[in-house]
Amino acid sequence: MDPATLIGLVVAFGAIITAIFIEGASPTSVLLPAPMILVFVATFGATLAGGTLRDAVGALKAMPGAFTRKPTSPDDSIATIVSLAERARREGLLALEDAARDIDDEFLKSGLRSAIDGTDPEDLRTILEDQIHSKRQSDKTSYKFFNDMGGYAPTIGIVGTVVSLVHVLENLAEPSELGHMIAAAFVATLWGIASANVMWFPIGNRLKRLSDLECAQMELVLEGLLAVQSGANPRLVGERLRSLVPAGELRLKAAA
Repeated sequence: MDPATLIGLVVAFGAIITAIFIEGASPTSVLLPAPMILVFVATFGATLAGGTLRDAVGALKAMPGAFTRKPTSPDDSIATIVSLAERARREGLLALEDAARDIDDEFLKSGLRSAIDGTDPEDLRTILEDQIHSKRQSDKTSYKFFNDMGGYAPTIGIVGTVVSLVHVLENLAEPSELGHMIAAAFVATLWGIASANVMWFPIGNRLKRLSDLECAQMELVLEGLLAVQSGANPRLVGERLRSLVPAGELRLKAAA
């Protein structure tokens, strides 16, 4: 588990709560049910209205991944592909059939089996690129849902504030209650802006970043498989794959 998202949310909400205490208020002053229900439920509803039910279900299923999914490291994949290249060079491509059974990466496993079955390199590239494209589109639906929530939330917060201010104007005959009522009216705006910038946008961006890393990993595997299929030198395969990884993302620096 990469704790970046959890730590970031704790720090962000902690800063907000700290500011409330410094101002001499109580956190309970912003924990008002009515504006919170309006902002969160209406934001979800508006986002749902702009997509499909399947989009919403997929986004909700993907949400825990923003906290629990760990960014993939290319080191293991590179090491596996280099070992496959070494064996293929010694024993031939058909000798990798047993090795394919022990590979956990489903993308690498399916691609290797296609290569072993004699799929044309150009056809193999097309098939794997289509799989990567499909994953990008599927992931985009999930993170776009949360980014859309981040777009709707501030405006819905303003709507909540306007609704509350209408109630304030209806009670101008009670001056002693106006201060409390006006303060409560702006809580909806607070939750709209805070939820967008401290929850929905960070979650959406986290899912997008994970998707980018995983698709980059798949592209790395694609290039490695094609190199293995062509019988390339294992050392050159390792160097080629490491050159495709941005600096800082590799643990292994020496050639395999």
